[in-house]
Amino acid sequence: MPMPPFRADTVGSLLRSDSLKQARARFHDGSIDAGTLRDVENEEIRRVVARQESLGLKAVTDGEFRRAWWHFDFLERLDGVEGYQAEQGIQFQGVTTQARSVRVTDKLGFPADHPMLDHFRFLADTVSSATAKMTIPSPSVLHFRGGRRNIDTSVYPSLDGFFADLADTYRDAVRAFHAAGCRYLQLDDTVWAYLCSAEQLEAVRERGDDPSRLQSIYAEVLNHALAGRPDDLHVSLHVCRGNFRSTWISEGGYEPVAETLLGGVDVDAYFLEYDTDRAGGFEPLRFLPEGHKQAVLGLITTKSGELEPAEAIERRIEEAQRFVARDQLCLSPQCGFASTEEGNRLSEDEQWAKLARVVEIARDVWPDA
Repeated sequence: MPMPPFRADTVGSLLRSDSLKQARARFHDGSIDAGTLRDVENEEIRRVVARQESLGLKAVTDGEFRRAWWHFDFLERLDGVEGYQAEQGIQFQGVTTQARSVRVTDKLGFPADHPMLDHFRFLADTVSSATAKMTIPSPSVLHFRGGRRNIDTSVYPSLDGFFADLADTYRDAVRAFHAAGCRYLQLDDTVWAYLCSAEQLEAVRERGDDPSRLQSIYAEVLNHALAGRPDDLHVSLHVCRGNFRSTWISEGGYEPVAETLLGGVDVDAYFLEYDTDRAGGFEPLRFLPEGHKQAVLGLITTKSGELEPAEAIERRIEEAQRFVARDQLCLSPQCGFASTEEGNRLSEDEQWAKLARVVEIARDVWPDA
């Protein structure tokens, strides 16, 4: 039986339907209760799971339909973390998100009743033939956005203690998802892409952090969290360049982080965004260890509805083979279609056409797809 990642794979989030958006709005204004909202979410998740399977995808997600954000919903339910209304949102290219953030106010931990464990269980029960894939934010996300100022100094006088507890928290999360039946876990991580961006690197230096040291710290945290994981749990890392209403944050090739990230982080696969020249060339793939790790090329954009010609994508896959063997490559969209509930600027039909194109191309390129 094929193991994750699959030749035709998916990053995770899907466009929210009108019925789901309306239900969430009614829940927030008090018109319906949590149980009614959950019923709508369940119905919509069943629908998109069936649609993904019908396209031939071997990994399916719940579309992140129970979340408003790809990261905050998970992080806010960790022990020691609270969400709050920030002074300003996150600045993308020409657009700003809602003003939301998280901060560390107590000792970190992963609670046994974290709601996303049940979210995964529902997904697993819903899937018929594919592998249920769970997506959560990577641990580095909790530190990078706010840095020292969003970590209570009375709780963590030293950041060494914070990073140690962060690694332990995620180690417990990994084990908890496996115990819940998860065999394909994806960590979504914007930070590695930020460390490739001249603009973001300057911002990091201005606040007093050393970008090269952060690479080492984040790699150590990830490796501790994943150490000793069960052999049948496959973990991927999606390196995201920002995804909000079809815009982005970071640009710059992977070269500044490739040796540490591809060569030194103990995941099974990397989902790398390659839909535009903002990502640079495929040369950094030379750092992928030979034989036992996969690079999932995000060559199909989720930021517009225009459907890529299959021939053009196949040529790009051939280009990548100059630096890594074809057997170590897979294909996916470059990111999710709705990293926040607002979603990207394309239609649901265009979204499904993109995923169908991924499957079509993969079957042409790889005999085992």
